[in-house]
Amino acid sequence: MGRHLVDDVRDIALVGHRAAGKTSLADALLYEAHAVERLGSVDDGTSAADCDEDEHRHHFSIDAHVLHAEHAGKSLNILDTPGTPDFIGAALEGLAAVETAVVVVSATGGIEPTTRRMFREATDRGLSRVVVVNKLDGEKVDFPAVVEAIREAFGNQCVPFNVPDATGAGFSRVDCVLEGDGPYRSQLVDAVVEADETLTERFLTEGDVSPFELESAIPAALAAGTLVPIFCTSAKKDIGVRELLDALSRHGLSPGYARRRLAGLSVGVNGTAKPVEPTETSEFLGQVFKVVNDRYVGHLSFIRVLAGKLTPNHQVCDVNAGKSVRVGQLLQVHGKTTTPVPEAVPGDIVAVAKVDGLHVGDTVAFRPDAPLLPAIPFPAPMFGLAIAAKNRGDEQKVAAGLHKIAEEDPTLRLQHDPQTHEMVLSGVGPLHLDVVQERLKHRFDVDIVTKEPKVPYHETVTHPGSGEHKHKKQTGGRGQFAEVHLRVFPLDRDIRTEDEVKERFANKSNFEKLRHVKYDPAFNFAFLDHVVGGTIPNQYVPAVEKGCREVLERGALAGYRMQDIAVEVHFGKEHPVDSSEAAFKIAGRIAFKKAILAARPVLLEPIVRLEITAPARFTGAVLGDLPARRAHVESQDTLPGDVTVIVARAPLSEVAKYAAKLGGLTQGQGSYTMELSHYDQVPASVQAAVVAKAALKDEEEE
Repeated sequence: MGRHLVDDVRDIALVGHRAAGKTSLADALLYEAHAVERLGSVDDGTSAADCDEDEHRHHFSIDAHVLHAEHAGKSLNILDTPGTPDFIGAALEGLAAVETAVVVVSATGGIEPTTRRMFREATDRGLSRVVVVNKLDGEKVDFPAVVEAIREAFGNQCVPFNVPDATGAGFSRVDCVLEGDGPYRSQLVDAVVEADETLTERFLTEGDVSPFELESAIPAALAAGTLVPIFCTSAKKDIGVRELLDALSRHGLSPGYARRRLAGLSVGVNGTAKPVEPTETSEFLGQVFKVVNDRYVGHLSFIRVLAGKLTPNHQVCDVNAGKSVRVGQLLQVHGKTTTPVPEAVPGDIVAVAKVDGLHVGDTVAFRPDAPLLPAIPFPAPMFGLAIAAKNRGDEQKVAAGLHKIAEEDPTLRLQHDPQTHEMVLSGVGPLHLDVVQERLKHRFDVDIVTKEPKVPYHETVTHPGSGEHKHKKQTGGRGQFAEVHLRVFPLDRDIRTEDEVKERFANKSNFEKLRHVKYDPAFNFAFLDHVVGGTIPNQYVPAVEKGCREVLERGALAGYRMQDIAVEVHFGKEHPVDSSEAAFKIAGRIAFKKAILAARPVLLEPIVRLEITAPARFTGAVLGDLPARRAHVESQDTLPGDVTVIVARAPLSEVAKYAAKLGGLTQGQGSYTMELSHYDQVPASVQAAVVAKAALKDEEEE
């Protein structure tokens, strides 16, 4: 990473469905930029991108890998991301670090679910988008049909920038649309001039604009989203790659366009609020978007610099944690290779080693009062496995290994089940959890045993209810005494903040003598202190809350955590000698549970959004199977190429093992993505079965 200007940086993420050729394209881009001496290959294990042992074993990408190249005076950071749905978290990390998403589409595979998802994610983040049609050397490729499918899936702003001279074995070069004539050029002109009022007026007046004017206006059109250029390639044969590299270098967005991410952010300097700008002279601001625990280098935190300049051996502040950390060397990462660099400016991606405590999404700055950057959104883990060390004595090694793996992967969660006393490992999908187990074995030399995936039901109440309990116990000396009266209420599911709780529910209009409100967004839980007259001394009210929180974790119906509930403590009694925090915690817990059982508790189940893609001839079979899974079909579209896309919502419990079923229904030609949509009440019959199973388990354990 030599000295370069901010305007000369290009940050690019390659995204799309598995097997579209993203990694091969990354290798070809590096080769054309002379960053490597030979064209890497995934098949023979020489790829610069797929550099992880697990990826070599599986023959697909698992993590996002940072690559670097210099071309035409530009400094390019290229992030190759996985396309398997189970590793969507790593792909989203990649989008957090770039201005441009290169969406790779297989000419032979069509617009697959993960491709749709990543295009949508890039759009939502305000990134410029480029579509690359790869594998145009494949058999029976119909390029106009592929373009039509892209435009139908992503919008008419998708326009060919170049076209193949032929498809199949005859594909040998690409021809630039700007230099030609025909409908594609007209579409390109329309998309470019739409972002420039002056150019639009000239086009309407004169009927055309010069190629030079068009080229000059392309970055603005990319930034505005009026243009999504389509490029043609065969990555493995290195056809069309040089033209793509030239276009990304010449027209791609520089970090200056990150102003959209920084809009409204400021930092106080000498009593004055200065806006944060993507310039070297601005106050330093960066975000950790990826963490790796390397067995040789140790803990690596990848930082995308958004503003200001970072130099080695500098004290920075982890704004999220409110603590200072010292950064040593700045490392430019290229696959598995790291090289020290003297500085990092906006747009640069650097790694810092052995700075523990930095997590994915953390904001880093020089000032502790720097603005927090928005958190990187990740899908909630939906698939759970109860795990335990296979060999006695390995419990600590398993815990330590999982902790390090979870640091790297924000879509992985490790929790202790208070009801079963089991450790539950949750991830995005079955393959995700399989890879975690493999990494435990290969990195830390430990094995685990697992039980059936658990459906993460939640519990809530549907009506107000009240409960009370008098805890009285004499143990020969000092006794225990506490009496607690409380009420519970359903809390609107869409509440997210304490201010919303106070505005919509916990206010003087509803609770005349309300003293204090505490809100926990993790459970959407509100605790209201409405005690009048000192019937429960102030020092014991927190103990009552602790007792309620124990029930929140364990539930009252079937042992699942609770959500969307408020509790009002309004009366109680104490004993001047025998009362204690422990007594009030017990009384609060039992009274809360009684109130819940009186408030018509119900089970909530996770509902997932399924996007299924399959050849049209299998549509009937897929649609015929979904009702049996309690699925609700929301849309059905037939795309060019005789492909059907079905969007449905279904309970996770019914589709947890859908991959095998869909494969059978579509002769292995169907694919799908799955993400958590929301929680909804289960049918009465399902609830009765789950509650009965939980009761039986409790009896067996007694």
